[in-house]
Amino acid sequence: MVEKVWGRDQLPASFKAPSGERIGEIWFEPPAELPQLLVKYLFTSEKLSVQVHPGNHNALDGEAGKEECWFVLHADEGAKLAIGFDEELTSEQIERAARDGSIEGLLTWHDVKAGDVYYLPAGTVHAIGPGLSLVEVQQNSDTTFRLYDYGRPRELHLERALAVADGGPYPAEQMGTSTERGQTLVDGAHFRLDRIEGAPDDQIVSAYRAGLLVLPLEGTVRSIDRDAAACAGECLYAASIDALDFSEAGVTLLTRPAG
Repeated sequence: MVEKVWGRDQLPASFKAPSGERIGEIWFEPPAELPQLLVKYLFTSEKLSVQVHPGNHNALDGEAGKEECWFVLHADEGAKLAIGFDEELTSEQIERAARDGSIEGLLTWHDVKAGDVYYLPAGTVHAIGPGLSLVEVQQNSDTTFRLYDYGRPRELHLERALAVADGGPYPAEQMGTSTERGQTLVDGAHFRLDRIEGAPDDQIVSAYRAGLLVLPLEGTVRSIDRDAAACAGECLYAASIDALDFSEAGVTLLTRPAG
């Protein structure tokens, strides 16, 4: 559990925040077999900073590229995510807006609901609003450059942020809603993410023959070949989807590295 200024002291039923702590993130440390992927739960009571991440192509020594996606578990009425800008901006315009605080109004704030999914390529300027519970799947990187933080006393990283930021609108094809029984949510350059109900179909099975991470949202997933199981709020590693037994009425997220 990671304490954040924007976190919550009361978490959903699957979790319990330590007394006096505002938990914003719950990380599942990557297993040695899948070091490329990091999976988190995020819980927000305030806005997160306006930020951006580098990609593998423009990360410097000591940095790591970070592409990510968000799956919305719960959204309070009026909850929003800021992703991309309303119109194309130059680096100079972004810098001025970051310095005077007007950047918040230049971002595109998307109304969100449970089941929505957003894929964020590296370089996408973004912020998360309050009242949200999310699953985040990402490259295993904590390289974040803050452009604006609402006056909080935390470091900004304008030079690096401007060097990697995309000043354009967020492409509509990078967002969607999970409505189908078995659905590929993300099939990107660095990871794949699927949502299934009950047992996986043949197409999903064929896509997950190698190592994967399993996040049950409802029900339980059990490992057949070892004494392990996961339910809502937990994460399970498996060498292959063939080694797993899924609850008939369960809802599960599956993710693995690309390739």
